[in-house]
Amino acid sequence: MPTTKLKLVTIISETILEDRIIRELKQLGVRGYTVSGEVRGEGTRGLPTVDFGGQNIRIETLVNPELATQIMAYIAEHYFADYAVIVYTLDAEVIRSEKYL
Repeated sequence: MPTTKLKLVTIISETILEDRIIRELKQLGVRGYTVSGEVRGEGTRGLPTVDFGGQNIRIETLVNPELATQIMAYIAEHYFADYAVIVYTLDAEVIRSEKYL
């Protein structure tokens, strides 16, 4: 079974940013995504956002390496200074790559 190497881009953000980030991902060329609600954790900013009445979500998308780089740069430029947002990529191998490219 042939596979295609893609990148899994994961964005953890405040729930309030969901619609905005998804709209921007589509503008960058993302064809599909998955949103998982109510993810929790604690990082370098100290207390989790849930302690302040908010929640976090996880947005994931499978894209080619070039688009993954564009997404990471875009999120860093537009969100890191003012929001509790992280973004990372992992290598992924998929079948039916036409669904993602």
